[in-house]
Amino acid sequence: NWCGVKVLRFAVGFGQPIYTRTFGKDRTEFVIAAFPLGGYVKMLDEREAPVAEAEQKRAFNRQSVWKRMAIVFAGPLANLLLAILLYWVLFMSGIPGMKPLLGEVPDGTPAAQASLKPGELITKINGIAVASWQDVHWALLEQSLKSSTVEIEAVSARDETYLHRLDMHMLDSSGFEGDILEKLGLHLARPEMPARVGEILEGGAAQRDGLIVGDRIIAVDGEAIPGWEALVQRVRMSAGKTLQLDIMRAGNALKLGVTPDSAEEGGQTVGKIGAAYRMQDAELQKYLVEVKYPPLAALTRAAGKTWDTSVFSLKMLGSMVVGSVSWKEVSGPVTIASIAGQTAHIGWKAFVGFLALVSISLGVLNLLPVPVLDGGHLMYYIVEILKGSPVSDHVMEIGQKVGLALLGLLMAIALYNDFNRFITG
Repeated sequence: NWCGVKVLRFAVGFGQPIYTRTFGKDRTEFVIAAFPLGGYVKMLDEREAPVAEAEQKRAFNRQSVWKRMAIVFAGPLANLLLAILLYWVLFMSGIPGMKPLLGEVPDGTPAAQASLKPGELITKINGIAVASWQDVHWALLEQSLKSSTVEIEAVSARDETYLHRLDMHMLDSSGFEGDILEKLGLHLARPEMPARVGEILEGGAAQRDGLIVGDRIIAVDGEAIPGWEALVQRVRMSAGKTLQLDIMRAGNALKLGVTPDSAEEGGQTVGKIGAAYRMQDAELQKYLVEVKYPPLAALTRAAGKTWDTSVFSLKMLGSMVVGSVSWKEVSGPVTIASIAGQTAHIGWKAFVGFLALVSISLGVLNLLPVPVLDGGHLMYYIVEILKGSPVSDHVMEIGQKVGLALLGLLMAIALYNDFNRFITG
C-alpha cells in the first residue's frame, strides 16, 4: 500500500485459514492461518489476471523496479523483524537455563585432551561470554564453522581461571548430527541425587513395607548406597527378592525389609518398589540460571541474536553445498511440527524461541537468489537495473522451472530426513 500497489490478500501464517475478514476501501482480505510463521501478500498484477484500466496504475507489474524491490524485500524482512520481536520478549522476560557447569569428562574425548575437568564452570568461548549451557552449545556450533580449534575459559571450584584449547577436528561432515557436545566429551553436571525418598506411590512395595517420604537409604544388604541411581539399579535387579535397607529417619537409624514387585519392561523382568526421588528447590537452584535484560539491552541482544543466527544459517547452507556438513541436517514439516509440539509442551518460552528460529530460517531461505523465491526476484530486478530493461519472459520461465526443481529437491531431502528420523527414532 505504501508503494501504491493494491493488496488483494494479506495472510499471516501458512496452512488452513482459521480467521478471515475483509477491510478497507479496497476490500482487502485479511487471513490468519493455522501455522503462525511468516505469511504472504497477494497483490494486483496484470500477469495473473486482467486488470481494469482505472486500476492498472496500482498493479504490481506497473511499478518502478525500486518499488518492486522494496515490496519483495519486505517479506523476508518481516520474518527477521518477527524474530527480533520474539527474542526481545524472551530476553526481557528472562530465559531459564542450566549453568554451564561441567559434569563427566570421558577419557579420550577432545574435552579430556583439552584438560577440561568436572566441576569447572565455562565462562567464555573464543572470548565470547556464555551464561548458560544453551549458550555453550550455540557458541560451539557457531565457532566450529570458523575454526577447528576453540579456546574455552573456565573457572574451577577453587575460583581459579583456566584456558583450554578444544580440538574440533573430529566434527567431520557428519559431525553436526546428534549432540555435538556429547561427541566432544562435554557433559552437563547433574544435580546430586541422594537416596532419599521423595514420593511414595499408592499400593507399591515401598508403602506396603513401611517406607515413608523423607527416609534416606544408607545401605542395601550391607552395601553402601551413594545415591538414588545406585538404589534404583539394586531394586531393578532384585524383583521378588527381599532387600534389607539401612535407613535414616528423622535422625534415627532403622533397618527395614522391602521386597520389590516384579514388572515387565522391554521384555525383561525388573524390580520396582513404587518410590520416587523429588529434588528440593535449594538443591536445584545452584544448577539453574536465568538470563534477563532491561528493555533496551534486550532489544540490542535480540537484534544481535537474529543477525548471528541468520549468518550461521547461511554458513551452514554453504557448508552443505560444499559437502562439509551433511544434508541430513535439513528438516522438513514433520520434524518442525514435532519440535513445535515438544517445545509447546515444555513451556511458552521454549515455543517462542522455536518460532523465532523458524522465522529466521524462512527469512534467510526466502532471500536466497533462487528463482520463485523473493531472493530470485531481487536478483532479476538487479539484472534489470544493470541492463536497463526487464529480464525476458523466456529467461524468467526457465528460471522458474529451475527454481521449482531446486525447491522440489530440497523438500524431497527434508521429507526423506523426516521419514528416516521417524523410522530410526
